[in-house]
Amino acid sequence: MTTSNLAPFSPISTRRGSVAITNGYVVPVSSAPVENGTVLVEDGVITAVGADVVVPDGVPVIDARGRWVLPGFVEAHAHLGVSEEAEGWAGADTNELTDPNGSALRAIDGINIEEEGFRDALVGGVTSAVVKPGSGNPIGGVTVAIKTWGGRTVDEQVIRESVSVKAALGENPKRVYGEQKKTPATRLGVASVIRAAFVEAQNYAAKRAAAEAAGEPFDRDLGKEALARVLDGELFWDQHTHRADDIATALRLADEFGYRLVVNHGTEGAELADVLAERDIPVIYGPVFTSRSKVELRRRDTANLGVLARAGVRVAITTDHPVVPINYLVHQASLAVKEGLDRDTALRALTVNPAAFLGLDERIGSLAPGLDGDVVIWSGDPLDVNARAEHVLITGAEVYAWDADARTGRVVERRERFARS
Repeated sequence: MTTSNLAPFSPISTRRGSVAITNGYVVPVSSAPVENGTVLVEDGVITAVGADVVVPDGVPVIDARGRWVLPGFVEAHAHLGVSEEAEGWAGADTNELTDPNGSALRAIDGINIEEEGFRDALVGGVTSAVVKPGSGNPIGGVTVAIKTWGGRTVDEQVIRESVSVKAALGENPKRVYGEQKKTPATRLGVASVIRAAFVEAQNYAAKRAAAEAAGEPFDRDLGKEALARVLDGELFWDQHTHRADDIATALRLADEFGYRLVVNHGTEGAELADVLAERDIPVIYGPVFTSRSKVELRRRDTANLGVLARAGVRVAITTDHPVVPINYLVHQASLAVKEGLDRDTALRALTVNPAAFLGLDERIGSLAPGLDGDVVIWSGDPLDVNARAEHVLITGAEVYAWDADARTGRVVERRERFARS
């Protein structure tokens, strides 16, 4: 996809490394697997992938003989670092439940990169995540794409500072504000809040343009600016929606305002699979390792993911971390394969698909020259529940390794990576 009109990428500011991973079964995902292949990473960026790659002198080598080599997985919908596990209210920064329109909010401002979920991500081979505000508001805020390890601050882990605006339809916002006896207390009210916010953003953009043309001052509004970026196609619209009727509302709103819609969760999306496919609306499906905890999840079925994919819908898989621990992302894919999802599609749903439909595929999602050196060496087929990530590299620097003798994994901690010499 073209990314020319999307928000700019942040420069690579995590620690960079150079490494050659040789003799592995290389699965680039975006191209055919390579037996006895090599992935060469130089200064944090992949420079070659293939069977006859010449390794420059002085580049460290990891022998991956008998191992599978894949790109790091992409978690397309996480609350990593904004919803800290076992912290209670002190670590609950996902939802600002004081205003239904949270368009001025930014997920990056609530991320604690020392939260344990980031270490879990490495265990599961997840090297990138799109962190999103929660679903308690009709409009939750601006999302951010980050690496799951490697920076001294979260800012140094940023891939793209703003990816989308998170929004929610259905039970969550109507419950939150209905209990407060204020709008929105119904599905009608939720849609109305979103619609009104976009109309205000359209008016704001027109007045801003007129002021700029006239050389006149103009008072900024950060929330309206964020929605104007959605209207301009610079940011995607990440729509939390489960039921088929709510998905229909999401399509209706997208038609009215012309933004780039990405359905998140899509529990009943299989019922509208042909419609979603015809309109090329991607679906970030899941999580699937959950109980049916509310009415709109009553028809949750892992097999729905395969139904969507077979209809031609581009799909990704999410844990919705911490709803499901992020290291179980790959296991959700394995279960989906068991329930009918094509296995190649399952790998794409963990890598190239989410990267592509969130505009990140110029940096992450596959093993190809020019992309970030985010590489994971697996003991075997990652869709085999017995396989494990043995080496995890982000921009060519090893951040996690499995010690077979000790039967434990080791994260290269921040204090080690950035210790003064």
